[in-house]
Amino acid sequence: MERFVITIGRLCGSGGTSVGQILQKKLGIGLYDKNLLRLAAEDSGISEELIANADEKLKNSLLFKISRQVYKGELIPPESDDFVSNRNLFNYQAKVLKELAGRESFVVIGRCADFVLRDCPGLVRVFICAGTEDCVANEEKRLSISRKAAEQRVATMNKHRSEYYRYYTGQIWNDPLHYDLCLNTSTMTCEQAADLIIERLRQTGRI
Repeated sequence: MERFVITIGRLCGSGGTSVGQILQKKLGIGLYDKNLLRLAAEDSGISEELIANADEKLKNSLLFKISRQVYKGELIPPESDDFVSNRNLFNYQAKVLKELAGRESFVVIGRCADFVLRDCPGLVRVFICAGTEDCVANEEKRLSISRKAAEQRVATMNKHRSEYYRYYTGQIWNDPLHYDLCLNTSTMTCEQAADLIIERLRQTGRI
């Protein structure tokens, strides 16, 4: 079996993380999402809390909404005043992703991984979507929150993910041209979505 990486972008409430977890079990590979923060912290020497807080602060800044810091692969050295800048913290996450891709197969959720790893051999870029009504109902059930709160969460999370992707890639997050597979979990189960991704891997000779 050759190395491969499955990147999953997803609408809030569409079950993208569940699809990733199913793939992890069926293929016996690693799954990376927020645990990348810990790996980036270990690699850079910057605290995991600082990296996580930087992402949250960036979401609420006007700069985030109107500007771009497109990832180009460079790292800022520790002696620089910008060493703990948002851009450099993202760059360390990207560095960890590239190193992982050089030694193992895995699934990664979000983190602009489809863009960061776009030159990686064996890359399968997936976007998981679902109808708004289904996304809201899924979040309402999963978090035991009111419908109104679920509607707000879905809208807010999708807005943040879109802005985050645009900020670091300069591209449109849910543009189907960025992905090899776009799967709608309103018309299939997460298990069926995972099986279609596995079939794609078989077609490309990776498994």
